[in-house]
Amino acid sequence: MFARSIAAICLFAVPATVFSALAGVTNAHDDHSKPDSYLVYIGTYTGPKSEGIYTFRFDRKSGKLTAVNKPTKTSNPSFVAVHPSGQYLYAVNEDAEFNGEQGGGITSFSINPKTGALTEINSQCTHGAHPCHLTIDQSGKTVGVANYTGGSIAAYKIGKAGELSPASTFVQHEGKSVHPRQEAPHGHSIDVDPFNKYVAVSDLGIDKVLVYKMNPRKGGFTAHSSVSTTPGAGPRHFSFHPNGKFGYGINELNMTANAYRFDGRAGTLELLQTVSTLPPEQKQQEGQSTAEMYVHPSGKFLYGSNRGHNTIVVYTIHPQTGKLTYVENQDTGGSTPRSFGIVPTGDFLLALNQASSTIVVFEIDPTTGALEPTGEEVPCPTPVAAAFLAR
Repeated sequence: MFARSIAAICLFAVPATVFSALAGVTNAHDDHSKPDSYLVYIGTYTGPKSEGIYTFRFDRKSGKLTAVNKPTKTSNPSFVAVHPSGQYLYAVNEDAEFNGEQGGGITSFSINPKTGALTEINSQCTHGAHPCHLTIDQSGKTVGVANYTGGSIAAYKIGKAGELSPASTFVQHEGKSVHPRQEAPHGHSIDVDPFNKYVAVSDLGIDKVLVYKMNPRKGGFTAHSSVSTTPGAGPRHFSFHPNGKFGYGINELNMTANAYRFDGRAGTLELLQTVSTLPPEQKQQEGQSTAEMYVHPSGKFLYGSNRGHNTIVVYTIHPQTGKLTYVENQDTGGSTPRSFGIVPTGDFLLALNQASSTIVVFEIDPTTGALEPTGEEVPCPTPVAAAFLAR
């Protein structure tokens, strides 16, 4: 363990959340109210080793993670999310061409209520290359997708049987920034706020977090406001605080985290603080970058993943100011932690080591937020995203 201590936008219609992190924690002091086990759906990059989406069962009592069902075959499901009803799962298909159309894809699946097995319902094109993130609004009526290479976002209406409509909204970002990887916009994440009114979109290519007003019934996003990062930071992923007062973004290119004040009435973000995702006094080295960021279900802690450095950074969150205090960098026990998942009950974190093809389980200290390896490590080919469903 390491030391503790709007660019121009074009909006037009074209021929269209992760399972709530608060599920199971309505009474944080009564463990009997929490689910004993979860199905964990793991998105991957397909290739010689991976076939698609892998399913595991996580037992909170034993801390064991066990593979179940056969892999669900689909192309490059690099981000997955479970519908609020628990009946459906949605995955991006991070491709440049999908089903003969230019752009990537998004695919819907039904979830077998007994076994958790996935059955494909339908899929749609995202009209931008390499979609890498999606979010489902809290009413379960709309799903939004961020296209990385396309530098755009799209929205889809969800039918009564979980099926996806053709894209109901498409937004093309414009602009660039100072880093060689910022020659064009690169939409990297899309997240619904706790009030289900706005989505925050991190665009790595233009150094902005853009806020869109959301109309879940119509599957619509309307450009609303934006906030800029430091030039060359490369905003990648974002996580709202459960109280709706703050938001946090992780910056891929300069390995920093931003704390924001969020005004849920006005739909605006205000930068409060920027901190490093590395241990104090350590400098970014070649080949290192960040990936994922999540607020703990309790709202007390914030976690981010560092690729190359191969750690999860942990901060505490000040309850009044929303500002961050460094706790530690915990080694993930593998290589290239593309992402991680916090069990919705808040007591465990699963680190997804993409390059070493392992999932490593950590217990979360409820007082400090620090991570302690449990010794549980399971193989999974190129894991890059996790979604949870209580079972």
